[in-house]
Amino acid sequence: MPLTRLGLVVHQGRPAAVAAARAAREWCAEHGVACAELDVWREGVPRRGGQEEAMAAGHPGAVMTFGGDGTFLRGARIAAKDGAAVLGVNVGRVGFLTEITTDQVEAALDVLHRDQAVIEERMVLTLRAARPLAMPADVDQALCYGRGPALPAPTTRPGGAEEPGWGVALDVTAVNDVVFEKLARNRQASVAVYLAGQLLACYSADAVMVATPTGSTAYSFAAGGPVLAPEADAIVFTPVAPHMAFDRSVIAGADEIVAVRVLPHSGRVAVSVDGQLRGVLEPGDWMAAYRAPYRLRLARLAPLQFYRRLRGRFDLADAPAAAIDQSPPLYRPAAPPPDDLAHLHGPWPTTG
Repeated sequence: MPLTRLGLVVHQGRPAAVAAARAAREWCAEHGVACAELDVWREGVPRRGGQEEAMAAGHPGAVMTFGGDGTFLRGARIAAKDGAAVLGVNVGRVGFLTEITTDQVEAALDVLHRDQAVIEERMVLTLRAARPLAMPADVDQALCYGRGPALPAPTTRPGGAEEPGWGVALDVTAVNDVVFEKLARNRQASVAVYLAGQLLACYSADAVMVATPTGSTAYSFAAGGPVLAPEADAIVFTPVAPHMAFDRSVIAGADEIVAVRVLPHSGRVAVSVDGQLRGVLEPGDWMAAYRAPYRLRLARLAPLQFYRRLRGRFDLADAPAAAIDQSPPLYRPAAPPPDDLAHLHGPWPTTG
């Protein structure tokens, strides 16, 4: 359906982002589209959860972000729970998640308004825990200093009251990852990790993380984890600097639960969702990450060429011994694919 209400998430510290957002507001005024800014950071005013933000903005049908991947994730956490599409304008340094440049804003809004955007759905994670998460004031001030106000600790999901043995359902969405990391420099995070209800191993590490396919190219990748195609449905578990021989990632099924229990002799464990500190676990606490029943809807102007983006954004270099062969950027036979390949999703791209 045509766009009637747009939400904007703007990185106010980047003049180019502010200018591009101004152009979006002008476009909305010219086309009779309501426009509201989301997740505005104001000194002394606490930030709101995703559903509160969406409600305050009148439930926009689409959210446009202006900044880098961090700003995109701010918009995505609001859009995912509300069923809105999200589109990122890249004003950052990497921009792996963002879709367009600042000079494409008006054209992108035209596409959204005509309901002609390509909508790509991504798996996201949500959480259950032994108890509601809390954010100690001293931790908030120490770890979030200079980065703007912290998000509040997640509330209990509506209708998600505590159930014996299953804990409480938290109203939170992870687009990239959930990270369990040591809070004190001199105390490791000692945790037991369970996959599908079975103990995988007990880790003493700087951190352990649970990532989506979308998040596989973020922190998990930096920690040595694998790259997954974003349309895949799977859960990636990756330890960070574990004090043990087994330091490999494990790829779990999308319908499996990855649970972390903080061991009695562990230090306190900070829980970050998409890079945002959301609470602290004490020894004896547990938390489980699993596929959410809803999905993130990414708006694109054209289908994503993921592996081309992977090569370009990470500046992948060819092996010197292989580069001499001058491989073409695409392998694309001229003839239609044979019958045994016809059912596959784009085995060879038909467009550049």
